[in-house]
Amino acid sequence: MESGTPLNAQELFLANDIGIQNPEKVRIAYVDEVPFPYENFALKILGEALGFIGEGIINNAQVFGYSIYVRNGYELNRPKLAHELVHVLQIERISLDHVITQHFSDLAEYGYDKAPLEVEAFKANNEYASDW
Repeated sequence: MESGTPLNAQELFLANDIGIQNPEKVRIAYVDEVPFPYENFALKILGEALGFIGEGIINNAQVFGYSIYVRNGYELNRPKLAHELVHVLQIERISLDHVITQHFSDLAEYGYDKAPLEVEAFKANNEYASDW
C-alpha cells in the first residue's frame, strides 16, 4: 500500500458503486512482473498446474487485499479495473486467505472461466464496459 497509487476520483466512484467498503485503502501498483507467492510450495505447484505461473505465462493483474498489482504496459481501463475491484470486494467480504483457498479450489474444479469468483468479476467487466 505504501508504494501504490490511490484511486483517483473516477476510480473511487467506481469502487463505491461496486460496493467496496473502504475504497480509500485501494492502491494500484504498476510492476514489471505481477507477484505470485512462489515461496508457498502448495500454491506454486497448484499455480503451475492451473497455468497461472510458469514459463511463457504473463499475469496482467492480481489483487492482494487492497493492493492491485498491474503489469507495466497493461491498460487498466474501466471494465478491467471494475473486474479487479470486484476481487477487492470479495476479499473484503471473506478475507484474502479464504479467497485464495476458495479460488484455487474452484479453478481446479471449474476452470478459470467458470470459477464463481471469476464469474462474479467478469459480470463487472460487462456492467462497466463503457470507458470513462
